Amino acid sequence: MNSTTVKKGVRDATVSRFDPGTVRSDFPALSVTVKGKPLVYLDNAATTHKPASVIEAITQFYSAENSNVHRGVHHLSELATEKFEESRRKVQRFLNATESSEIIFVRGTTEGINLAAQSYGGTVLRNGDNVVISAMEHHSNIVPWQIVCDRVGASLRVIPINRKGELLQEEFERLLDERTKIVALTHISNALGTVNPVQEMIRTAHDRKIPVLIDGAQAVAHGHVDVQELDCDFYAFSSHKMFGPTGIGVLYGKKELLESMPPYQGGGDMIKSVSFSKTMYADLPHKFEAGTPHIAGAIGLGAAIDYIGELAMEEVALHERRLVQDLTDALTDLPGVQIIGTATNKAGVVSFTIDGIHPHDIGTILNEDGIAVRTGQHCAQPVMDFFGIPATARASVALYNTTKDIQDLVAGVRHVQKVFH
Repeated sequence: MNSTTVKKGVRDATVSRFDPGTVRSDFPALSVTVKGKPLVYLDNAATTHKPASVIEAITQFYSAENSNVHRGVHHLSELATEKFEESRRKVQRFLNATESSEIIFVRGTTEGINLAAQSYGGTVLRNGDNVVISAMEHHSNIVPWQIVCDRVGASLRVIPINRKGELLQEEFERLLDERTKIVALTHISNALGTVNPVQEMIRTAHDRKIPVLIDGAQAVAHGHVDVQELDCDFYAFSSHKMFGPTGIGVLYGKKELLESMPPYQGGGDMIKSVSFSKTMYADLPHKFEAGTPHIAGAIGLGAAIDYIGELAMEEVALHERRLVQDLTDALTDLPGVQIIGTATNKAGVVSFTIDGIHPHDIGTILNEDGIAVRTGQHCAQPVMDFFGIPATARASVALYNTTKDIQDLVAGVRHVQKVFH
């Protein structure tokens, strides 16, 4: 973004030109060295780095504003409560939710999906019912549904994928029936980078009056998400994958659904009144937020949303697509390298293998060159089983990555091949 840096990484929102090289200076961690070499950070699907403005917001809270939220009448408590609830309103605007009460703060995508599975799924699922998911889901969108299905006698139905890593839409429609109680889908695959046509799939499910949950962990940092436009019933994401702190995330839910669901956990702050004979639960969103929340995390998430809001995200998305395409083209030209996941519509992720070299060895050698990629199954073991591989090396980009990062990774892959061959 061609603009002048102002205090702690906050940029002039009136300038829309995006320049990743300039943006990099907002992220302190990108200036570190690894093995005496500049860090090349390509592990953004696992977690993103934090701009100085987010770090400052968290430090400011703990330094001068620290207090518990809600019910306190003293100055610090009122200040902390206002900042905490303002962050909720920022998330509402970020997702274009109808009301801030539809925004539930959770620890991350995983807890958000568990909340929906246990509270909504546990209420509507009966013996013989089914939940439809896809073959490319992260474990966090598989295991919670298995748990509730096992408990009530329901079953999982799995939308298959093709060798490109795309969902088979005709099979999706075939799996839906009168016993399907919810569809749970990833927006963007963390292992393959596939961008699923979730809006069309939501429409297909809604035609049969089936609600849909979307795992948006990999989507929120790569483009605009509008839950009203998507018309999804639930949407979950994590702060730390969109330049905010760890330990905080969001479950969005349509108000009428959230109001019909029982609490996920019990304790303080989620009640109106308690007696030994009867407890009255609080209104939304507090009904689902038992105990002291991650106040600093919510404030940091709000600061991350502010940061993203100052960027031209259409240009960011275009920049990231170019990086993904450049890396795909360069790796495809290298002998013995296979790209795993070649969907027509991809974002953020390039997973690959090298003939005769285990992905963990790839990652280890790349680390010697200061290059950070993720190796393993990426919490997507069924994907690896489908492709018949033990693991992949995964490079994942963010808005601060540059063409030089891609060139360095390609040079690093050549180095790996030289070491082993």
